[in-house]
Order: sequence, then structure tokens, then C-alpha cells
Amino acid sequence: MTERTFDPRATTLDRYSAPQWLGDRATRRFHVMAKPAGSACNLDCTYCFYLSKQRLPGGPGGGHMHDDVLERFVRDYIASVTADEVVFSWQGGEPTLMGLDFFRKVVALQRKYAKPGQRIENDLQTNGTLLDEEWARFLKEHSFLVGLSIDGPKDVHDHYRVTKHGEPTFDKVFAAAETLRRFGVRYNTLTCVSRYNASRPLDVYRFLRRELGSTYLQFIPIVEFKGFETTAPQKWDPRRLPVVGSPETHPDHPDSIVTPWSVDAEEYGRFLSKVWDEWQSRDVGKVLVNFCETLVAQHMGLPAQICVHSEFCGKGVALEHDGSAYSCDHYVYPEYRLGNIRERSLGDMVFSPQQVRFGYAKSEALPAHCRQCEYLADCWGECPKNRFLRAPDGEAGLNYLCPGLKIFFHHAVPTARRMAKRLNKSAAV
Repeated sequence: MTERTFDPRATTLDRYSAPQWLGDRATRRFHVMAKPAGSACNLDCTYCFYLSKQRLPGGPGGGHMHDDVLERFVRDYIASVTADEVVFSWQGGEPTLMGLDFFRKVVALQRKYAKPGQRIENDLQTNGTLLDEEWARFLKEHSFLVGLSIDGPKDVHDHYRVTKHGEPTFDKVFAAAETLRRFGVRYNTLTCVSRYNASRPLDVYRFLRRELGSTYLQFIPIVEFKGFETTAPQKWDPRRLPVVGSPETHPDHPDSIVTPWSVDAEEYGRFLSKVWDEWQSRDVGKVLVNFCETLVAQHMGLPAQICVHSEFCGKGVALEHDGSAYSCDHYVYPEYRLGNIRERSLGDMVFSPQQVRFGYAKSEALPAHCRQCEYLADCWGECPKNRFLRAPDGEAGLNYLCPGLKIFFHHAVPTARRMAKRLNKSAAV
């Protein structure tokens, strides 16, 4: 599973949101999620949406990033971003399969092409199973921020996150976290909320906080349209889309619109609510939780800190091992290919009419049901790749998670408003 690594150095991750496209032309600011090993991984997580890219007709296929593609990427990305910071995010698949020598080349090339006064940062999203002391020394020396994928206590984590031979991985991941701590490497945890662990929010949260010692927590919902392996988002058959609340919208139904491991929408809302309560009562100011922080930030009048709750999207593109760029890592399908860095600059692709339309479509394609919702400015329709339901009036484009998000916002928004008011008042003093 892949997701952006949350950077605790920033209070507002504006590089992951898209305020106004045209307003950024003077200062070109965008983000690239690079996949040097493509979809290759040493694990076989049941819910992974990316392993199937190797078999996707017209997709990137298998393979590793060659040196010429790497150098072209590093040079072009640094040149294309005119802001004072460039963040390289290394994802997968599993990027550590490339080995340490690959990442030594990365930092050497970044030094070679860095502009005067421009900061170069790196983050690495990993399953952790290949991390050892040599990796930890390198990551510490070069100030990499690590995102470590772990889904909760051992029995929870090992339910879906297994090796190619079906072997559990928890012990290796837990050991990796201890190694990172011992060497002083900054890391977040990334926890996928699936059909299996959604009913255990406090077990998961308290394990991450108390046993693993994580202070930067990301939670992302597992939602996959049945047939996602070959069907791109927004390219599904509209005749198949059920109305919100119908039996087919639940993962346990034999004719469900989603895979069996996808989280149930309402259960996801209850999961978020329980974690919010625990964070709000015990950990505010001590722990950063992605969806909690962004809700408070939005009520302070700040941009969303995570892309799914931004009004627009499109400035976080995916770069595959062969140099092909795609609109988003959830949109790595032929229909959303922007071009290849061997032939075209990243900046030109990100600011192309095709990608600008993609970014604005997040807001423009919202059904009337969303536009009339009291939580519109908290939600913005969540991620477009999950919009495969019909609203109660029959209009297509409603997010699968809508019922759960409403549960969460109804529960948390009053407290978020009070917190935001206090924080704004303190900032004004």
C-alpha cells in the first residue's frame, strides 16, 4: 500500500494540496511520488492496489528505474520546482528493493543538481522488512523521513500483511521501528484501515502510541472498486453504480461494489470518531494524527494537510520506474498517463491542460448532494477514486465513504471548531 509520508516539520503541507493552479505559475510547487521499483514488492498484502500494475494492459509493467531515468528525474524535478523546497518521495511497491547503492546515487545526484538556496528533502515509504542498521545509518546521515507501514498489534497486522509465502511480517516491522528509533531516524506510521481492523480503533491506536511509540500517525481507508485491477477511476460502468445505503454498498454483500477487504463506510466513521476522542482527550499537542490535524487546521482557516480533504487535487503526480508520469498514484492507468520524462518536463506535464482539468474536476464533478452538505468544506468529496456511488437522488459521483465521513464530522466538528477558536485566539495574542 502506498501513501504520502506526513512531514512533521510542516504545519500546513501545501505541497500536497492544490489551492489555485494559475496562482502557482510564478512559483511552481508540486510533488512527485517516485516508484523506482515500480509495483515490485517482497510482500503480498491482500489489500494492495499496486501489485496488479505489473499486469495492467497498457500500464507501466514490471522493472526497475535505470540510472539514466533516475538522473533525468532528479535533474528535471529540481529544475521544474521553483519554490524553496523540493521533496522527493520514494514509494512503491517496495522502494528498498532497489538497495542502498541506488539511494546513494539519489543523494549524489541531488547534490549535483541542487539550486543555490533550495532545500532538498527525501522521504521513504516502506514496509520495513528489509531495514537494518546499515539502512538506518544511511537514513539518519541523509535526514530521510521514513513512513513505516504497520496496521496495529501483531494479530491485526499479520492478517493481511504477509510475505509471498504467506508468512507473517509483524516481528520484522516492529524490529525495524526499534532500529529507526535507536539510530534517531525520524519516522511516521502508516496504518491502513480495512474491513478487518476497523472494528478495533482503540486497540490499533493505543498499540501505535503506547507500544510502538509513534508520534506521527497516518490512517488511510482501504477502499477498492471491484475490478480496480483493470478499470480506472471514473471509467466504471455507470449502470453498475448502486445508490448510497443499498445492500451492494457493503463489503460483505455477494454483489458488493467493493472488494471484501474494503472497509465498511459506517464502520470507518466510527473508527475515526473513536480515534478522534482518544487523541483529543490524551494526545493533543503530543501526537500528530493526519485526519485530526487537518480537521482542526481547516477550521482555523488553513489549507487541508492531506490531499483527500483539499478542494482541488492534481499537484501530486506519480512517476513510474520507466519515467512515465501519471495524474496520481491511484490513477496509474493508461487513461491518466501524462507523458514520460524522457520526452517531456515534469513541470510541463503537471501544469498541462490535461492535468489542470484533472485537478479541478475534484471540485467541479461533485454531485448536488455534496454541494448542499453542511460538511462540504471539511470533506470536499474525499478522494475522487472512491466516488462510485449514486446520491439519494440518483446522481452519480458520490463517495463510497460518505455515510462514514458524515458520522465522523457530526461527531468531531463541534470540538474541532472550539479547538480552532482557542488556537486562533492564542496566535493573535
